[in-house]
Amino acid sequence: MTDSVAELTASVLAGERGPSPADLNVTSAFWLHHTTRLPGADVTYRNYYVLLRVGEVFGACSFEAGELDASYCADTSGRSLADVLSSDDPLPVRIATLDAYLASVEPHHISPKAEEVVLPAGTPDVRARARDAAVAGLLDVADGTKVALIGVVNPLVEAITARGGICLPCDFNLRETASGLPVSRDMNEVVDAADAVVATGMTLSNGSFDILLSRCREQAKPLAIYAQTGSAVARAFLGSGVTALSAEPFPFSQFSSRPSSLYRYRTER
Repeated sequence: MTDSVAELTASVLAGERGPSPADLNVTSAFWLHHTTRLPGADVTYRNYYVLLRVGEVFGACSFEAGELDASYCADTSGRSLADVLSSDDPLPVRIATLDAYLASVEPHHISPKAEEVVLPAGTPDVRARARDAAVAGLLDVADGTKVALIGVVNPLVEAITARGGICLPCDFNLRETASGLPVSRDMNEVVDAADAVVATGMTLSNGSFDILLSRCREQAKPLAIYAQTGSAVARAFLGSGVTALSAEPFPFSQFSSRPSSLYRYRTER
């Protein structure tokens, strides 16, 4: 069982998860600022991403505005993964590096445990709803099931409620959902009140993932992760507190109108 991100990182640095990270280098590093406002919505989503390429895959991590400067790109390409993982670089850079390493060892598209879900071509709202329906499909939601949603995406709120669930949203950047549900800023509060938990990979980049994982283990609550950030990192915790995962490697669905894939994983509780 893997207990924490720090333990996973130590395992990678010790060469226990595949080839030595000292033998793998970052071939390109880039920074994205992306905004989205879906038709009819009054909320603009503002997303920032660290992206690192290693071989055929990309490691990804979102971060908050002002947390990281784009100048990191100039100093990161060419470094070994071991160098970045053992450094005091900002957490989003280290998470993206860990993600790149684990995805290079086993890309999602060849994992025998992954179920590929092809999102349809279409407008941003069509693709977002298809993506979030696929995420909600990871949950066993009966009428009245209380689902904590850590990291609010409004189509996912709708997908949970459409299945009869009662959504308990939590987010640092929103006060209410598009449907008017109040949004808590206290993750522990909504997790303790819930029957099941769905959380974004952003919990990896803000350092709350270990707390969330531990709390769900202690309360024996199913934890599903929907991840663009750190999708291969979250996969390493399947069976160690994470019970389901929707992994969407870069390039993400919001950057194209054509069909694209995400990968769902499930494990026994």
